[in-house]
Amino acid sequence: MEWKQVVMGIVKLNNEPPRSWNMYYSGKRGWLMLRLWKRYLLVGLREEEVYDIDPQSFTLKGETLLWNNPEFPDNPLPTREWNERDIGPMHRIRFRLGKDGHILELQIPLKLNGRPMY
Repeated sequence: MEWKQVVMGIVKLNNEPPRSWNMYYSGKRGWLMLRLWKRYLLVGLREEEVYDIDPQSFTLKGETLLWNNPEFPDNPLPTREWNERDIGPMHRIRFRLGKDGHILELQIPLKLNGRPMY
């Protein structure tokens, strides 16, 4: 499965930009792949679920991320306080990983019609 880099995306971890991150989208709408340091998180926007994906199953080819063995884990990571809203030209997704874990915020650009681009 091929994932392309999200252009103009913003990621915040506990209201600070992480030092090493990237966000990707695929042809399947409503799914984002987030790389935080060496960890990959698959974010299901419609289901409001986050999955931890094995980093060994990815290959980076330029700005394209190849998921060599696309297998979903059985159980999503526990998430709380899921919140989505539009903030100007961006769509913000914000949630807490775990019961008292880190707050993760993703911002993706909106199309001219006001719908999320990815």
